[in-house]
Amino acid sequence: MCGRTSCHLPREVLARACAYRDRQGHQRLPEWRDPDRYCPSYNKSPRSSSPVLLSRLHLEKDADSSERIIAPMRWGLVPYWFKEADLSKLQINTSNCRSDTIMEKRSFKVPLVKGRRCVVLADGFYEWQRRQATSHRQPYFIYFPQSEQVGAVASPEDWEKVWDNWRPLTMAGIFDCWEPPAGGDCLYSYSIITVDSCKVLNDIHNRMPAILDGEEAVSKWLDFGEVPAQEALKLIRPTENIAFHRVSSVVNSSWNNAPECVLPLHLLAGKELTVSASSQKMLQWLATKSPKKEEPRTPQKAEPDVPQWSSQFLQKSPVTPKRGSAGLLERWLKQGQEEEPVAKRPHTQ
Repeated sequence: MCGRTSCHLPREVLARACAYRDRQGHQRLPEWRDPDRYCPSYNKSPRSSSPVLLSRLHLEKDADSSERIIAPMRWGLVPYWFKEADLSKLQINTSNCRSDTIMEKRSFKVPLVKGRRCVVLADGFYEWQRRQATSHRQPYFIYFPQSEQVGAVASPEDWEKVWDNWRPLTMAGIFDCWEPPAGGDCLYSYSIITVDSCKVLNDIHNRMPAILDGEEAVSKWLDFGEVPAQEALKLIRPTENIAFHRVSSVVNSSWNNAPECVLPLHLLAGKELTVSASSQKMLQWLATKSPKKEEPRTPQKAEPDVPQWSSQFLQKSPVTPKRGSAGLLERWLKQGQEEEPVAKRPHTQ
C-alpha cells in the first residue's frame, strides 16, 4: 500500500526532473497547471494535494497526447457517481487501487477505460515495518536509487546536497473528474495503483505502489491517445530497482513536516528533532502505534486548495476496450505477455 509520501522539491526543480521528449523527439519540460496550488511537503497524506503528470489531451482539445501537464490533484479519488456535496461522506478508501481488482470496481474501472491515467510524483514514499514480538513499527523511506549514494552520506549537511539531482519516484495512478451536485468546476482527484511487493521490500510490507521505472514506461502510461489500456496495464508490476533507509518515528504524525522525516536514522544521532507543538507530547505514543490510526481529519474547507478545472476538454480514450468479467485484467495481461527484464539490484541500508 502507499499511505504517506514526501514531495518537497521546488516546482522548478520538479519540472526539470520530469523532462521528456515529445512525439517529434524534442526535449521538453511539462507545463505547470495551477502552480500556486503546489504545496511542497516532507509528509503528505491522503486528502492532501500532490503533483501528478498527465497528458495535455485530457485538458486541451486537439492537443498532442504525448505532451505533458504537471498539476496538483487531490489524493483520494472521488468517483464520478458520488452524489453528496460533502466529500467527508465518501465512505470508501480510494487513496490506493489494487491492480488485481481494478476491473472489478466501477470507481476505478471507468476512469481506466476512459484513459484517465496519470503519474504521481514524489521524492519517495513511507512504509512501516512491524517488528516481531512488539507493537512497534519502524518507518522506512523508499525511493529510486540515486546517482549520489545515499548510504555514503555522513552528515545532515551532506544529506541536503543529495536533493540537487534527485530522481523523483514515478508511480502509476488513475484519476477522475467529479462534478459537484450543485454545479461548479470539476474536481480532479487520483488513486495510486498498488501491486505485490518486490523481494527487497517484502520484509517491510507486502504491498507497494506500481512504479514506472524509466521514460519509456512513463510515456506509455500517460499517452492514452496511442497506448490502449490493455497495453498500458502490462507496465503494472513490481520493480526491484528501489532503495530505502530507516527514518525517525517523527514521520508517524502527518502533522510533522520537516527534513527529519526523510533523514536517514543514523544521521539523527544527537540532532534535535523538529516536530509540531501538538506532536511533542505524543511522540512516545506514536512510536508504538500504526500511522493509519492517527491519519489527520483534514477539514473539508481546505478542499478549495485542490485544483478544480473545467471538464470541457476532458477527452475519452480513442481505444475503448471491450467490456468483460472481473477477470478481464488477468486475461489482458496474459495476452502477449513479455518476459520481465532482470531488475537492477538496489542500494539498501
